[in-house]
Amino acid sequence: MKNIEFNIEGMKCEGCVNRIKNVLSTIKGIDSVNLSLETKKLTVAVKREKVVEEVIKKIESLGFGISK
Repeated sequence: MKNIEFNIEGMKCEGCVNRIKNVLSTIKGIDSVNLSLETKKLTVAVKREKVVEEVIKKIESLGFGISK
């Protein structure tokens, strides 16, 4: 298991946080998701590094910016 941290741009409310968490819950290979509106930080625990690409695509498809 590996924890990977991202910076998320464009989150303005808890609704944004919930949208991201919901879409990430559909990805197989993610064990946990921690997302802070305050710090704009997302930490995901992944089983395989390959999942990271899918995380980035899903978040960008919601209209948010994401960077490591």
